[in-house]
Amino acid sequence: MTQDRTWNRRRLLKLGGGAAAGAALGPVALAAAGTARASEAAPTAVPASKRFDLTQPSYDLFRHARLHNARVQQSFTFDNVNRRLFVAQLKDGSPDDSGDLCITQLDFSGNELGYMYLLGFGHGVSIGAQPVGSDTYLWTEVDVNSGARGRRLARFRWNSGATLSNTSSALTKHSPVSDATETTCAIDPVNNRMAIRYLNTAGSRRYAIFNVNEVAAGNYTNRLADFAQPSDPAVFQGYALYGSYVYQLTGTAYSDTNPSPGNAYTSSVNVNTGALTQRAFTGAGSTLTYREPEGMGVYRTAAGEVRLFLGFASGEAGDRRSNLFYKNVLV
Repeated sequence: MTQDRTWNRRRLLKLGGGAAAGAALGPVALAAAGTARASEAAPTAVPASKRFDLTQPSYDLFRHARLHNARVQQSFTFDNVNRRLFVAQLKDGSPDDSGDLCITQLDFSGNELGYMYLLGFGHGVSIGAQPVGSDTYLWTEVDVNSGARGRRLARFRWNSGATLSNTSSALTKHSPVSDATETTCAIDPVNNRMAIRYLNTAGSRRYAIFNVNEVAAGNYTNRLADFAQPSDPAVFQGYALYGSYVYQLTGTAYSDTNPSPGNAYTSSVNVNTGALTQRAFTGAGSTLTYREPEGMGVYRTAAGEVRLFLGFASGEAGDRRSNLFYKNVLV
């Protein structure tokens, strides 16, 4: 395991700037896992792709960015067409189990451009962005349960300054996995696919892979893959999808029992086999104060470079900040 080096190339490598700025389950195993339904097609393979080498260095996008609220960031996502960045956090003043979220839009230097409030949605473990012309539609969990997690997915148009409740007519709700009791998603903006991390009624944590446009249209029959999340005792902090790999981020904030360089790890999972491919310690942002791993995302620059982003919260209680780093080596 190799500790990451961090190198601040902010002025040269801004997004869109500079250079234009279980195993993979067959039908029998799927049915045995209790995730198949008569209306759902058997999984088909996701085309094999390169993967990010998680032992390679991480680079800064920005550090110490203020969000609209002062609490820890939970996740983030990119609109790869309209070049937008959105960060989710729990809403100031709301109980932790309320499911109330604040979404902040930032530019790629970490400056706030807008915000929305979402009431009764969930914890914000992972969110997705889908470009539709010049608009961005966000995907989040919705309908908070007793565990402060969303049961379903919601899709809605980004509208800066708006507040949406979980009963708003501006939402379209989706249940791509019919027996899920918790549901979040991450979008691969390069291949237009969606990873859904879900907890089923049997208590199993799993991933399912779909086409984004099909889910948006309410067509959940073409499940491309479905596999168990690999066992890991570490604290889960986010995930991303690129090609035929799901990437995961785990770890906790610095503390007396977890001093610098910390316990943050990244890992990759092959969606066609469900097997853990690589797991590596990350020292990205190692000098941050507090430094809690929070969120992952994928972005392709205008010049065509694909980047895997890692998020970390920093700062003092009552003034938490957002920090984003990325890896860019594919093998």
